[in-house]
Amino acid sequence: MSMKNRTVISQFLLLGLPILPEHQHLFYTLLLAMYLTTILGNLIIIILIILDSHLHTPMYLFLSNLSFSDLCFSSVTMPKLLQNMQSQDTSISYDGCLTQMYFLMVFGDMESFLLVVMAYDRYVAICFPLHYNSIMSPKLCVCLVLLSWVFTMLYSLLHTLLLARLSFCEDNVIPNFFCDISALLKLACSDIYINELMIFILGGLVIVIPFLLIVVSYIQIVFSILKVSPTKVIHKIFSTCGSHLSVVSLFYGTIIGLYLCPSANNSTVKEIVMAMMYTVVTPMLNPFIYSLRNRDMKEALIRVLYKKKISL
Repeated sequence: MSMKNRTVISQFLLLGLPILPEHQHLFYTLLLAMYLTTILGNLIIIILIILDSHLHTPMYLFLSNLSFSDLCFSSVTMPKLLQNMQSQDTSISYDGCLTQMYFLMVFGDMESFLLVVMAYDRYVAICFPLHYNSIMSPKLCVCLVLLSWVFTMLYSLLHTLLLARLSFCEDNVIPNFFCDISALLKLACSDIYINELMIFILGGLVIVIPFLLIVVSYIQIVFSILKVSPTKVIHKIFSTCGSHLSVVSLFYGTIIGLYLCPSANNSTVKEIVMAMMYTVVTPMLNPFIYSLRNRDMKEALIRVLYKKKISL
């Protein structure tokens, strides 16, 4: 393509959600309520874990990071979506678009790694209970969290820098409510072979391998429980694992469907629905599934409120 047919894109247009104008207010209210629920639920978890010394354990260290990641993950896209639904201006600057994509990848990939770390923590606790404290030492736990953050930041930075080198054509319309890497690659005029190759190779490392590790850890947990536990305990553990696996399946299933399967098979509406599932629904559900149904968290909430009442 000749240089005269290329233009310097200074902004992109986000098409947003495929909603009829008469339903805009209803969906705005629903999405705002979901976003506020996500913020409130994850903030409660973080504050409780910080304030209550009983929750200063490996499991809750990982959970606090997951809640922070969920809170930020949702905040990368939701405020802009809500603003665009209220405004006639749906544009986002070129720099703003790349920044949004970077942080979306950071917090999304961070969730992926934390789900693996939490699955490993659960595996050690159930399969090696007598050695749990020696295996899951504070040093190891902090290292796992720090390595996860560093790796996700470097991984996201690589994709952002690779995208920043591309030229874009006159078409600057993104058929989604956020700056998605796959949508941006479709708008590029330059050769995107390296970008697609890195997504395929590193995407496997960041998405597929963590998902397989989680599945393997749960299989080990199930076999370990079946050998020694009575029926009631088995039922209890199965119900717990089912809740965790449902979120894992929701999160990984939609991402694998969006990024590792051919996009030609997905309609725009289907892609938007799948994106909503992992950027909005999953971060909102995680506080309920991972902790608000947890007895330790409920007891911690009572202790914190009781202490505050006494101090007043």
